[in-house]
Amino acid sequence: MADNLFNIVIPARYESTRLQGKVLLDLAGKPMLQHVWERATGSGTDCVVIATDSKQVASVAEAFGAQVCMTAKDCSTGTDRVAEVCATLGWEPETVVVNVQGDAPLLPSESIRNVAELLLEKPDASIATACVPIKSREEYLDPNIVKVVADKNGRALYFSRAPVPHGGHGEGDDGAWQKSLRHLGIYAYRVGALQQLKATTPCELEKSERLEQLRALWLGMQIQVAIDEKAHGPDVDTQADLDKVASIIAADAG
Repeated sequence: MADNLFNIVIPARYESTRLQGKVLLDLAGKPMLQHVWERATGSGTDCVVIATDSKQVASVAEAFGAQVCMTAKDCSTGTDRVAEVCATLGWEPETVVVNVQGDAPLLPSESIRNVAELLLEKPDASIATACVPIKSREEYLDPNIVKVVADKNGRALYFSRAPVPHGGHGEGDDGAWQKSLRHLGIYAYRVGALQQLKATTPCELEKSERLEQLRALWLGMQIQVAIDEKAHGPDVDTQADLDKVASIIAADAG
């Protein structure tokens, strides 16, 4: 892929409920955010922007060479922060932008490129995202793991924290998890779709499931989904997650 067919924005808040300042915590000798940025810069674009409302985060990011865009403190979601960057930098409605979470230091560069290419290949889609097969019944039943159901052409039908697809009438569902897909929280958007999402208040489905991608489906947007063949390491929400990621990096280095 040629450079700059897509842009990347990394939302990076300093405030975090479960792990304060996690994007700046040391991970194998670098701030965690730098690991994410390096994965992003290796994806096939030279436009990677870190979006933050924290001067401390901005200072650290600029020190390791990142482009930074300051955003408002009242952005309620990372998606809103990405949309603000698109507006500030004047990106055109058809520009493809990938939202890379600032707490995903093991996200493969190839996965970032793949989700951008998926959207570029599907002109009718507004958003593209990725999934992997559910690996166990425990994952299937876990409300913290988001499931996605798609049609035969890879267009998302629904996202849920509930175990879907479910056995008919609640019977014979012991093997249902083997047909289930786990959603991965990486998105490519067309800028026009981002701005429409930002301008729309949350719908009832979104509030019920606590999944903002349901707002896009409620608006009639097409979300293209593809299975990601690359292994994804854990995102960092807790100190235990950080320790686990550090162990993985150390093992890879060794």
